[in-house]
Amino acid sequence: MGDRMAEVVPLALAVALSPFPIIPAILLLFTQKPRAAGFSFLSGWVIGVLGSTLLFVLLAALIELADEPPTWASWTRIGLGVVLIAVGLRQAFTRSDSGETPAWMASIDSLEPAGAVRLGLILSAANPKVLLLAAAAGLTVGSEQAGLGQSAVAVLVFTVIASITVALPVLLFTFFGQNILGPLGKVRSWLERHNAIVMAVVILAIGALLIAKGLSGL
Repeated sequence: MGDRMAEVVPLALAVALSPFPIIPAILLLFTQKPRAAGFSFLSGWVIGVLGSTLLFVLLAALIELADEPPTWASWTRIGLGVVLIAVGLRQAFTRSDSGETPAWMASIDSLEPAGAVRLGLILSAANPKVLLLAAAAGLTVGSEQAGLGQSAVAVLVFTVIASITVALPVLLFTFFGQNILGPLGKVRSWLERHNAIVMAVVILAIGALLIAKGLSGL
């Protein structure tokens, strides 16, 4: 259980440290229904992360039952690590310094709670970067010979940690109201300026970690 958590937690932190979902989580607090929109977005995000991770847990379990190849999990980690490094390098070398807000982010101020749920789902379950990390976590959990309870705990830990930075702005607004919008606005501005490079560093680090773990298992 400990070894599995040692792999799952860094992957969850990589998702949590991504500025991409944090920015819309903050922007939704400036809408006409900030609490409803914020919690709706958080709900969509959690469902997307949890669903994606469970999908790969089940996939890993099926592969294990079907064939039980001794090295498939290691080669999968190496493959995911290579893909993440490629994505990270592309992010680092193609980032824009213009600081312009994407059009879809600019339209967030008109989102209703139902739209916020859909946005949370899209940014988690349909986001290639998050999906790759969820895949790595799910395959790690599913490839281990462990009981259902331990696997459920590992998936829950991954989902909770991966959702912390999305939940934090919403919870801060719930407790402090309008007073927190000033500091959160500054955080949003910083993340918008440095989004690409922060994400590139996180992805490269996790990619290297997965490759190293995969090679050690061969």
